[in-house]
Amino acid sequence: MINNEHTIVKVGIADLNIVSAPDCIRTTGLGSCVGVVLYNQPKQIAGMAHIMLPNSKLAKQTNLNLYKYADTAIDILVDQLCRKGLRKSSLQAKLAGGAQMFQFSSNNDMMRIGQRNIEAVLQKLAEHHIPVIASDVGGNFGRTIEFDPATANLRIKTITKGEEII
Repeated sequence: MINNEHTIVKVGIADLNIVSAPDCIRTTGLGSCVGVVLYNQPKQIAGMAHIMLPNSKLAKQTNLNLYKYADTAIDILVDQLCRKGLRKSSLQAKLAGGAQMFQFSSNNDMMRIGQRNIEAVLQKLAEHHIPVIASDVGGNFGRTIEFDPATANLRIKTITKGEEII
């Protein structure tokens, strides 16, 4: 149970943030986007990124929002957590999102944004040697997630499946 003596820090789309217990961190509107939580349970510190797209190298604009892409946001989140005194080797991950929100008649890989986001996040976490402890990814429904660094519980709310904790 989440206590009432905390603040819920919101993470917007293509955004990231860090919290320490007793505060929690939440993002809404995860469709094809992937919510990535990196945390250290003993120190009760967590960071969350709301990743929209897999790869910044495909972007056309020059002044990129680096929080938007799996290949850049995870690097930034790891760096910020290390600046808080955590060792990269002590980090663990939980993931949610990456849904296929729309049905397409073609098998064009570019349309499979959710799956491509999941793959990009997993690849980047592997590069950092950060284990994925639990995930709720794929499907065809949106999610809202909230992480409590005190318990390392990731609460996932969906319209279709209700609420679960991983």
